[in-house]
Amino acid sequence: MTKNGIVQTIKVVFSWRMLVMFAFGIASGFPFYIVKDVLKAWMTDANIDLATIGLFSAVTMPYTLKFIWSPVMDRFVPPFLGRRRGWILMAQVALIGAIALLGQFDPNHALQWIAVVALCVSFFGASQDIALDAFRREYLSTEELGFGTGVWMNAWRLGMYVSVGVSFLAADADVAWSTIHVLLSLMMIGGIVTVLLVPEPRVDAPYPKTLQESVVEPFLEFFKRRGALLILLFILLYKIGDNMAGALNIPFILTQGFTKTEYFVIVKGIGMLCLFGGVLVGGAAMVRLGIARSLWIFGVLQGVSTVFFATLVWVGHDTAFWESYRHLLLMAIVGFEFLATGMGQAAYATYMAIQTNKRFTATQYALLTSLMAVPGTVAASVTGFMAEGLGWSGFYIACALAALPGMLLLFTIAPWGMSNDELDVASKERMIKETGEG
Repeated sequence: MTKNGIVQTIKVVFSWRMLVMFAFGIASGFPFYIVKDVLKAWMTDANIDLATIGLFSAVTMPYTLKFIWSPVMDRFVPPFLGRRRGWILMAQVALIGAIALLGQFDPNHALQWIAVVALCVSFFGASQDIALDAFRREYLSTEELGFGTGVWMNAWRLGMYVSVGVSFLAADADVAWSTIHVLLSLMMIGGIVTVLLVPEPRVDAPYPKTLQESVVEPFLEFFKRRGALLILLFILLYKIGDNMAGALNIPFILTQGFTKTEYFVIVKGIGMLCLFGGVLVGGAAMVRLGIARSLWIFGVLQGVSTVFFATLVWVGHDTAFWESYRHLLLMAIVGFEFLATGMGQAAYATYMAIQTNKRFTATQYALLTSLMAVPGTVAASVTGFMAEGLGWSGFYIACALAALPGMLLLFTIAPWGMSNDELDVASKERMIKETGEG
């Protein structure tokens, strides 16, 4: 790395803009896990039956369907703070009220109202995410976007740990759930302070003038691009092998003779630390390597790390080596896999962000992030049959091979030497205007 490259990387990594990404990342992850995990713990404490608790998983649906109302947030500009900050602030204020209200009902007597308010928390949380994702894309330069996305993703997970950790610790200390929810709501104040302090992103492109334009144009603009279908296919396929492998990690590791405690310590402890590190390392590497090269390198690492799980099968379980080193072997495999996953996630999320047109950032990014979860979910549903038919080693090799179609698409959509500006939709539009090409 040249001296200029090192200086540029340091400038990005230690930019105060990364503190903004950290604060907003926490604010984004925080409400999601209130309705995903905290709600279930509260209902379990109240002795609600498992069937009902399972049904309440559906209250997170607004996060999947957020693309439906995202055009409204592209089209209309609130009368204060601007197009992005105004919507963020309104969602955050609504979240404070909804989270506090959620805990004031008794699960044994008002489940219907808990369902309604939980849906409101999900709706406001998803709305905040629409505006925050658009803000991140418009606020950061292309050079900053990779590392900024890495900081954001780690802060998002930290928001999850804060919401779940505070709730569980307080509940074990016999604090009432009504009080816990008020405390959780007040933790959104950090996000409000941040949105009041940061400037509104500057966007040169004109906003959509009508609601119809904000609904139709984002799709027309995307599919009019050269190679639009290939870009969409890449977004659907790049992480599919990684997602398939992760779907059965728990049963695989437990059937290899590891205890649940060992699984928790190694996978949820060491693995998560490596995931955090991978996201940050990947984000920093993108500053120097560029997004295209990063997608290639990190994609290969994801595939290799998936195959490594098969080594747990290939090593004889009745050998002295297994008895002496099985924990170290699992730590190494899990650490590498989570590190590669984190790096791949950072590059993948950054690529999706720069494929959004800044006129319709909220709508296009919400749609892409909703679509990216579909193939992994569908493929994960058949992984059990794959493992039964292929055996564990064959299963992990098949998962690695499943990533090949996405990798092959890189030859077309992001060749090795392609620059960030050539990938960035906004930069390409500027180049077309400057050269007079159409």
